Amino acid sequence: MKQYALYIVLLVAASLSAQQKSYQYPFQNPDQDAEKRIDNLLSLMTLDEKIQALSTNPSVPRLGVKGTGHVEGLHGLAMGGPPGEWGGKNKEPLPTTTFPQAYGLGETWDTELLQKVANVEAIETRFAYQKYNRGGLVVRAPNADLARDPRWGRTEESYGEDPFLTGSLTVAFVKGLQGNHAKYWQTASLMKHFLANSNEDGRTYTSSDFDERLWREYYSVPFRMGVQEGGSRAYMAAYNKVNGIPAMVHPMLKDITVKEWGQNGIICTDGGAFTLLLSDHKYYKDKYLGAAAALKAGINQFLDEYVDAVYGAVANGYLKEKEIDEVLRGDYRIMLKLGMLDAPEGNPYANIGLDKNAVDPWTTEAHKKLALEATQKSIVLLKNDPAKNLLPIDRKKVKKIAVIGPRADQIILDWYSGTPPYTVSALAGIKAKAGENIEITYALNNIDGKAAKLAKEADIAIVIAGNHPWCNAGWAQCPVPSDGKESVDRQSITLEYEDLIKVVHQANPNTVVVLMSSFPFAINWTQEHVPAIVHMTHNSQELGTALADVLFGDYNPAGRLSQTWVKDISDLPELLDYNIRNGRTYMYFKGKPLYAFGHGLSYTTFGYKGIEVEKEAIAKGDTLTVNVTLTNTGNRDGEEVVQLYVKHTDSKVERPIKELKAFKRVSLKAGETKNVALQLRAADLEYWNTKTQKFELEKGTIELQAGGASDAIAVTKTIRTK
Repeated sequence: MKQYALYIVLLVAASLSAQQKSYQYPFQNPDQDAEKRIDNLLSLMTLDEKIQALSTNPSVPRLGVKGTGHVEGLHGLAMGGPPGEWGGKNKEPLPTTTFPQAYGLGETWDTELLQKVANVEAIETRFAYQKYNRGGLVVRAPNADLARDPRWGRTEESYGEDPFLTGSLTVAFVKGLQGNHAKYWQTASLMKHFLANSNEDGRTYTSSDFDERLWREYYSVPFRMGVQEGGSRAYMAAYNKVNGIPAMVHPMLKDITVKEWGQNGIICTDGGAFTLLLSDHKYYKDKYLGAAAALKAGINQFLDEYVDAVYGAVANGYLKEKEIDEVLRGDYRIMLKLGMLDAPEGNPYANIGLDKNAVDPWTTEAHKKLALEATQKSIVLLKNDPAKNLLPIDRKKVKKIAVIGPRADQIILDWYSGTPPYTVSALAGIKAKAGENIEITYALNNIDGKAAKLAKEADIAIVIAGNHPWCNAGWAQCPVPSDGKESVDRQSITLEYEDLIKVVHQANPNTVVVLMSSFPFAINWTQEHVPAIVHMTHNSQELGTALADVLFGDYNPAGRLSQTWVKDISDLPELLDYNIRNGRTYMYFKGKPLYAFGHGLSYTTFGYKGIEVEKEAIAKGDTLTVNVTLTNTGNRDGEEVVQLYVKHTDSKVERPIKELKAFKRVSLKAGETKNVALQLRAADLEYWNTKTQKFELEKGTIELQAGGASDAIAVTKTIRTK
């Protein structure tokens, strides 16, 4: 018996030995512990190889290690041509499914949808990388920055101004990109830009200043949720300073995101940020000190020239090789999750696109259908005067429609867009939907009185106007004051095309305005005089089809604003005032907005009945189910976005006027009643205690407020926190 046992032991040992022998190095063995694999890899790399691996491609050719780089993907894989040329200069654009801008995705208030959108993007990213050898598997998305001010040039990249909404959508997008496999990721989600990056003018040297509570309770919330709830292990440090320290060398990178949150992957600079650390921030006397500081802070990927600086930092004794090893571990953790060091067997994502009969996914009906659904869900009905009842358009009564405006017959891509496989403009969508029985006329503008003439002759006039996403100009240039983009903040929030709207409305009071924009506008005259107003963002390949579906009533709109639309630029504090308590966002703005956070109308109506809770108090660590009874009281099927806000009625510290803490997009048939269950987490009610340096649930009372918008609260209930 002992001999048999010894035989078994020897057999197992021989088998293990044979398995080990099939790998030249231990790091190649997928059954090894990940950290031990990285230990072995780093032990084999030379200093030169380690420094080279601090780029966005941590490949080690000598050891057969093939890393993968970055791609852009805020609303679809960007592998196209102008304006960003993310597919590569002098390369044919690779078409990919193109969804509405991130700002529009935010207006869907639909986490399930965003996870599906991100999954489609991840599939196409793998496909492009593995079939066409284009791009990379680290996706720079989502943008978890908060749109605290509508003048911010990159508002289009954000989901909105609220940390809970933005964080929830960020979590969904991260999960969609990375997939649900136990061992491997489909792609890696790299969030940007950490932290408090919401001014473009002066972003390379200005400081975003705010107190510790706002750091913990507002600006960092979407990133924390992305790491802890979504599972992202990569992010990009911002250009700006945070409270006087450049973000890319700030202690917060390591002290909070790594040590507290568990971030252990990629922390990269923004493009050219290392150079700007010296040239614009003037933070170090030489590049060697700057390089050492960046690595010590946690940076492990540089998006600009850094090699000489790192060599100099080592040569001058500012940086030790083991400190390079420490940060490189994060890069290789991501490579392992992507399966870059493993054979394809066992990785369900490794063969995407490699089947000889594989069809380009952006050509499939499933991806086209999702692009249409996302666009439909992103559209917000801002106004629909019941006295006019212009929308939805009645095909039986309308015989001629005049479509007017500069955005009617174009799909304008933004800086981070890919190239869609096809596009449907607003004009094309309206023509297709109208059919043969409704005549469609078109005018770009009112030159020679054409717009007014066509409007007067029509039953309904539709004016389609808004910003140009990349200003139709060179880098850092926006000739139109209300336009904005990366590197340029908006100088105005007044719509320059409002005079065109006035001319058309004067010719025909039955005017519908479609505001196609990347951010809010102060359209006060339009809101006062025009019977119907719709908002949607740019970029979607299905823009025109989705818009026509809404205008003609084939889709009942249910998008909701994710940002406060103020009436005047004077309602906003100084752009560089990052203390939102000074009247910024719906949480602290005390004036009357043009449109409130969460606003959005429907072609039907909804009634709310009381809030019911399973218990009257909530304790630390609890999740409370909040039930709201919702009825579709109109005669059309539709969707309502049920929003749950909380108000701290007796807090000892300053709290917002109200805060969003749960939401759900719900579909109801005409006359249908549903119980909507919302999950309220005690953790989301906590505040950051600066004395104890931790989140705490304050004992007291809070008022639960449920309704269809932040200014449309229908039912309330008071509960206790304990």
